[in-house]
Amino acid sequence: MQVTNKIHFRNLRGDIFGGVTAAIIALPMALAFGVASGAGAAAGLWGAVLVGFFAALFGGTPTLISEPTGPMTVIMTAVIASLTAADPDNGMAMAFTVVMLAGLFQILFGAMRLGKYITMMPYTVISGFMSGIGIILVILQIAPFLGQASPAGGVVGTLRVMPELIASIQPGETTLAVVTVAILWLMPTRFKRVVPPQLIALIAGTLLSLVLFQGTDIRRIGEIPMGFPVMQFPKFGDLSQLQRIIVDAAVLGMLGCIDALLTSVVADSLTRTEHNSNKELIGQGLGNLASGLFGGLPGAGATMGTVVNIQTGGRTALSGLVRAGVLLVVILGAAQLTAMIPLAVLAGIALKVGIDIIDWGFLKRAHQVSVKGALIMYGVILLTVLVDLITAVGLGVFIANVLTIDRMSAIQSKEGVQVITDADDAVLLNSDEKRWLEEANGRILLFQLSGPMIFGVAKAIAREHNAIDDCDIILFDLSDVPHLGVTASLALENAIEEAVEEKRKVFIIGASGQTKRRLDALKLFDIIPSDHLYADRVSALQDAVTLLYPDLDPGSIADPMLQDDAASTVSSQPSVSTEV
Repeated sequence: MQVTNKIHFRNLRGDIFGGVTAAIIALPMALAFGVASGAGAAAGLWGAVLVGFFAALFGGTPTLISEPTGPMTVIMTAVIASLTAADPDNGMAMAFTVVMLAGLFQILFGAMRLGKYITMMPYTVISGFMSGIGIILVILQIAPFLGQASPAGGVVGTLRVMPELIASIQPGETTLAVVTVAILWLMPTRFKRVVPPQLIALIAGTLLSLVLFQGTDIRRIGEIPMGFPVMQFPKFGDLSQLQRIIVDAAVLGMLGCIDALLTSVVADSLTRTEHNSNKELIGQGLGNLASGLFGGLPGAGATMGTVVNIQTGGRTALSGLVRAGVLLVVILGAAQLTAMIPLAVLAGIALKVGIDIIDWGFLKRAHQVSVKGALIMYGVILLTVLVDLITAVGLGVFIANVLTIDRMSAIQSKEGVQVITDADDAVLLNSDEKRWLEEANGRILLFQLSGPMIFGVAKAIAREHNAIDDCDIILFDLSDVPHLGVTASLALENAIEEAVEEKRKVFIIGASGQTKRRLDALKLFDIIPSDHLYADRVSALQDAVTLLYPDLDPGSIADPMLQDDAASTVSSQPSVSTEV
């Protein structure tokens, strides 16, 4: 059942509980992602408010909670680092321009009704780039986890200076980070159902820093400006920067679409409903557009927040609006309370998120399911971590599709392209078709195609066509071809034209719908007489045999079984004496 985002108050209590609970979870995550991205804690909070509000109001998944997520934060971190390095004065403004354009891309995808195609990629690729993003997030938290500023150069830069980071470890901050991860990891499940572990870790880590490390220089968030943010006007820089901005926006927008729609599928499974993917993309796009305009991080559907929202009673978009309202109150009225939160605590929260993003379940058994699939996944992980996401996904999808097409083409070539010269061939023929084929004495060849004729089957058509030795008539049976691809149709065209050049008669059987239109577009009906087009195989075989043997009486070709029955009937009659 497909649902809409129409807001009603029939589930008011459940939606309020769901929204408040989701807001409690969102607060530490938004702070952690804001700091991790380099845009600041305020950017994470405003991203959680704006993306969550507009996606809930205009989206197509009523229970979806949208906010800055680990994957989106990883991409945004790289965008901020590259643009601020290229232009320190305008780099941050250009980074928020990327967020705005990403939102416009998402709106465009939704308006073009591309929602159902966004997540149509192999799971090996999805698992690979999500695990790669998780690894990146973990690596980027190593420096703040050890009590130091993040080095330049992203993942590679962090790995390069790893010995220096370890040598300069800050025991106090690292202790706070370890305690944070321990709380998140070891907190009993029964307590997690009552209060989010992220909030407990945030409060406990902050109190611990104030009590045990009073004389230690602990790096903290600092005071977050209260009040509404200032609107960010788009900045595009020079031509080379504009190109980078557009590419980054396309990548960010596409990742946001995938992230949101995958979470929408999770929401569907929990609520037994069906989301509107195109409407959801428009809602996500409006949310990211608004977030970028006011200096917020990009966001997408968040699995953790969505699941908690549903489990605590949220059923309509009102829960998402309540969540955004609660966070807005926190920003406007209690932002100063976050000033003392240690950065190491936020690093511990973000590091645990990165570990959770990694697809451990599939990593453990990928090689058992498919060796090729496992290699694709590992390759996507490496490219995501060491190169970039667009290269990883592009190559991963390309290789996965090539392998799939090769396998499907091999199967289709074996089962869907067959040449039949007599009734003993391993093809299902009815009794009439067998009798007419036997009567032809090998002078008629039945070229049977079945199933969708994709481009990978063209080689099989050409191979079977080249193997034709001697015959007078070729019957191309297309009765079971629902789709005739361009490449396969050109191979079929070549076979038909060569048969005509060899003075062989060509009959076409069962061409209809798209297949007939494709043959007509190739002008093949101009070289095949209209009386050589047939709807069924029996009539075509009968006329072909008659064309070969004009003096043959069709009635003389009787069913052998009927002949046997007739003979037995005659032999069983009582004899009549001729004697007088």
